[in-house]
Amino acid sequence: MERSSEVGYARRLGTWDAAMVVVGGVIGSGIFLTPAAIARQTGSATEVLAAWAIGGAVALIGALCYAELGARRPQAGGGYVYLRESFGLIVAFVYGWNLLVVNHSGALAAVATVFVQYAGAAIGVELANPGPYAVGTIVFLAGINWFGIRAGSLAQNVLTVLKLAAIAALIAIGLSVGGAPAPSTPAAGVSPFAFFGALMPVLFSYGGWYYVNDIAGEVRDPQRTLPRALVFGMLLVAACYLLANLAYLAVLGHDGLAASSAPAADLMRRAFGEPGARLIAAGIAISTLGFCNISMIGAARVFQVMGADGVFFRSAARLHPRWRSPNVALLLLAAWASALALTGTFDQLLNYSTVGDWLGMAAVIATLFWYRRLRAAEPVPFRTPWYPVLPLAFLAIVLGVVAVTIWTHPGDAGMGALITLAGLPVYFLWRRLPVRKSGS
Repeated sequence: MERSSEVGYARRLGTWDAAMVVVGGVIGSGIFLTPAAIARQTGSATEVLAAWAIGGAVALIGALCYAELGARRPQAGGGYVYLRESFGLIVAFVYGWNLLVVNHSGALAAVATVFVQYAGAAIGVELANPGPYAVGTIVFLAGINWFGIRAGSLAQNVLTVLKLAAIAALIAIGLSVGGAPAPSTPAAGVSPFAFFGALMPVLFSYGGWYYVNDIAGEVRDPQRTLPRALVFGMLLVAACYLLANLAYLAVLGHDGLAASSAPAADLMRRAFGEPGARLIAAGIAISTLGFCNISMIGAARVFQVMGADGVFFRSAARLHPRWRSPNVALLLLAAWASALALTGTFDQLLNYSTVGDWLGMAAVIATLFWYRRLRAAEPVPFRTPWYPVLPLAFLAIVLGVVAVTIWTHPGDAGMGALITLAGLPVYFLWRRLPVRKSGS
């Protein structure tokens, strides 16, 4: 039972449901669009595939670390809970503050807007102002999730299976059609510094496995289910991403991929003309809708736990007495994400949040060292293999990529740091309000 709530979460999700949360939380619109940006930052098809393979390996290591953390603390809140216990409430709050103000809410607003645009493209309608429709999407998903984790999970399972079918079709068509022109010039290598910079958008496309830890309080037999779901889900995602890039390269070639603004649409257009482009637009719409759904599911649980700790609206700690859903947190999240969607401010916020997002994941994985040192005697059914090599490798790679990103985009990184620091006075404000302290 969650603190300060008379109604606790119900453990209703099995391994398949949890795995679909992992896959749905990672695969959004990135694999349909980001490969072109990676091609522009690399010199050959080999480097493109190497970037995606490295990104997949880093994400799998992160998932293995989260698997142990989830097995140790199988409760709602995920990374926020681990940081609170390991490094204190103020560190956990700053992490949650970034999720609230930028990462989760901004991603929800942005991807809801992408969903509307691609849904319109699929039916041949161009929307001059997608904002109101994005708000309608957010409200619709909040309505589904109001009725509890089973309703949200059922919608997620359907959407994730459909998005996997769309990616499978894209891969099969691309590898069978082929036809990429031979490169006109020899492959040009890039510097290690530039290659490291190309990894940030790759890592961004691989992010999102942590949503399943946010809902660990609703997973059956979580000590065993979470590791299985995380490992299976990330292996499936990595396979999809690598095969999709092979398909893009088979049809467009490296130069064509680098010149494309929508590689999935260009691939399908070459195979089936304009109807093919509309078909993949429908697939992207389904994929992005699934991401929005799981983003809402996971984020609301984090904010509910923050409310229970007295560092967010106290009412957000409540669960619906019948549906066991964090209904107040859902409404608050939907309201803020809708405001971002209407004002169109999410694009810049997401640019600011990229570095902070991965630094937050690095901080969460650093808690593993705390648990191994100070909670060594705890019985844990799953432990991260090759400890401490794998978590240290994750931290080294992520910090290296973040350093290169800060060097190349200092303005965005600086604004992200300011948003993070702005959370500190907010934290002390929440803690000073007597009503927040009661029951925390």
